[in-house]
Amino acid sequence: MASRPSDPPSAPDEAEVRRGTGYGVLAYLVWGALPLYFAVLKPATAWEVLAHRVVWSLLLCVLVLALARQARWVLDMFRDRRLLLTMTAAGALIATNWTVYTVAVMSGHVTEAALGYFLNPLVTVAIGVLVLRERLRPAQWVAVGTGLVAGVYLTVDYGTVPWISLTLALSFGTYGLLKKRIGSSLSALQSFTGETVVMTPLAIALLVWLGVTGQATFVGLGPGHTTLLVGTGIITAVPLLLFAAAATRVPLVTIGLLQFIAPVLQLLCGVLVLGEVMPPSRWLGFALVWVALTVLSVDSVLSAGRSRRLARAAEGAAI
Repeated sequence: MASRPSDPPSAPDEAEVRRGTGYGVLAYLVWGALPLYFAVLKPATAWEVLAHRVVWSLLLCVLVLALARQARWVLDMFRDRRLLLTMTAAGALIATNWTVYTVAVMSGHVTEAALGYFLNPLVTVAIGVLVLRERLRPAQWVAVGTGLVAGVYLTVDYGTVPWISLTLALSFGTYGLLKKRIGSSLSALQSFTGETVVMTPLAIALLVWLGVTGQATFVGLGPGHTTLLVGTGIITAVPLLLFAAAATRVPLVTIGLLQFIAPVLQLLCGVLVLGEVMPPSRWLGFALVWVALTVLSVDSVLSAGRSRRLARAAEGAAI
């Protein structure tokens, strides 16, 4: 029989879990309210908003790194070819996601953008099967199958493939896969900084082009508008840092459940505030997606519960 360990593992700090849950809720509330923030930035175009989002996010991240005495990491990244290539790939994926999302929201397609983030967990599971060769539990197969049916139904209902939704789901799902492979070698702040660094030259070029062609609004509509454009860096970087703080404090299942806050709020913003029309047939398609997500969520909760019980049983047997 194994001897009793002298320092048994301590129970999770409930205060830390509550704090982490609060951080997660705040992060997803900010992400859910993005359509409203972008709406007040008009007449700035989606491209101007995107470019400012990148530039001011980078400046904020570099400032935080400098305060943490880690700013040198940016220079070190350029000396590591493999890391630079990884950051470039991640930057390209998140730039695609941001571009499609910003254009969708500012052109009156908030509900389609919300659908993309509802589909994201299902796409992530599918990527796990196709790329990582992971095995799915029966309930996960049901969820993915229901999501596929919903996708086909919505394609028929829209009369065309819902490219906005699929691009958002696929780009963010692939971005998540890349981040998974990066693992814990980088902090969330370092990773995000690296991604914005590689996007910044294009963002600056875009701002110059907008200025030359007379489409820039940064200094032409008063200090309030200028401040709001600068604020795009804050609403981009802060929820990411809140999410990172949450992820280190709460179980993955909790994070999985919290992630539905953002698309629900985006959908409500689109329909109730921004006046987008959702015909009954489209609500049915969304309902199928929600059924799939419910099955996936319930299965995740039950699986996590079984894992905890097995861990406690194993710990008891070792005493």
